[in-house]
Amino acid sequence: MTHPQSRPGHGPFRADQLQDGDRYELTDGHPRYCAPARADHAGPNATGAAIVDSDPDVQWTGVDAGFSPDPGTLRAPDVSVASPPADGQGGWLPDAPLLALEYAGRGQNESDLRSKIAELLGHGTRLVWVVRLVGPRRVEVHAPGQPMQTLGVGEELKAPGILRNPVPVAALFDRAAAQEIVLRNLLQRRGYADLDAIREEGRTETQRQTALNLLRLTGLDDLAIAAATGLDAESVAALRRESGGDAGPRPG
Repeated sequence: MTHPQSRPGHGPFRADQLQDGDRYELTDGHPRYCAPARADHAGPNATGAAIVDSDPDVQWTGVDAGFSPDPGTLRAPDVSVASPPADGQGGWLPDAPLLALEYAGRGQNESDLRSKIAELLGHGTRLVWVVRLVGPRRVEVHAPGQPMQTLGVGEELKAPGILRNPVPVAALFDRAAAQEIVLRNLLQRRGYADLDAIREEGRTETQRQTALNLLRLTGLDDLAIAAATGLDAESVAALRRESGGDAGPRPG
């Protein structure tokens, strides 16, 4: 949450005069005080960061990261997705984020929020999601040259070219729902579509091991082993070949 100061023309401050940890943003050279987050703001903020950071296509996520696309501007979205900074890069990030999330709770200064959205979009941000913490659960979607859209629980947010997976609106409010999305995303980073894919892999491996044991220890034919394990007969025949046995059916 930010609180505006008076704005008579261009202000005297530059982003390079602010240090990491200063509770100010800059707009047109004027300071904007950023108050600490209340519990009802801080929790969802962390949840949103976990969701977007885990997306398989995201390489860098920041929380309160400072972006300074020009000397008089310094904006720090609650959560941002951006291109990875150069190795060893210090100071503020020079470009606007690709995606910015702002959590608007009690006491939100709406005028400054509108300014912040306009500045981010004007400097190249593709999407700004405003998560409304007061009133009905909803997210406002802002994009350059497009009218604002409002999505509610039961709908999904999409960020083509930024996030691989859609984000259910409910997950930005509900920690349990968010954890399911994070788990899916992390599994996809490891090559699994979802948790069911891991379960299926475990079942298949168990079936294979059972079939191999039956091939080694019994005289059952391929059809009987297939019926016992749930594998198809062709898979059993392939296992027989791999194990060095006869590829054809064996009588019981």
